[in-house]
Amino acid sequence: MSTAIFYGSSTGNTQSAAEAIGKCLGINDIYDISEGVEKMNGYDKIILGASTWGEGSLQDDWESEWKDFCELNFQGKTVALFGLGDQESYGDNYLDAMGEIYEVIIKKGGNIIGEWSSDGYVHDQSKAEIVSGFFVGLALDEDNESDLTPSRIETWCSQIKDKFL
Repeated sequence: MSTAIFYGSSTGNTQSAAEAIGKCLGINDIYDISEGVEKMNGYDKIILGASTWGEGSLQDDWESEWKDFCELNFQGKTVALFGLGDQESYGDNYLDAMGEIYEVIIKKGGNIIGEWSSDGYVHDQSKAEIVSGFFVGLALDEDNESDLTPSRIETWCSQIKDKFL
């Protein structure tokens, strides 16, 4: 089974997280989503990363590929998600982009793994918090908690490693 990471990044933070996750899991196939979502068809296991912009918007590259992404079939694929956002300034829609991606994957038959506890995060609501107390994937906040990113990535990778290798 083949595994790849796909991300969209405007400032480089999501790209850095994708590369750190790739290094942690030994995944070399890492793509910017702007290269085209059709590449996902060639992988059985996928990790997707997205940041939330402003008041709940998808990052620009995700926005550009969104229509094509929504047409993909995720049946039989194992998918893990990671999201970046600013929980203090945008607590009403922290990680909404990750929640929107989650909804498409579930609707298209994908198997989502890698939920992450929302304990310790300061936010009012999030489309990525489907079940109270848990995000649908790894939650990162480079604006306010960048010092926690390396340990969060390491912990999350250890949780999903068995499903991706």
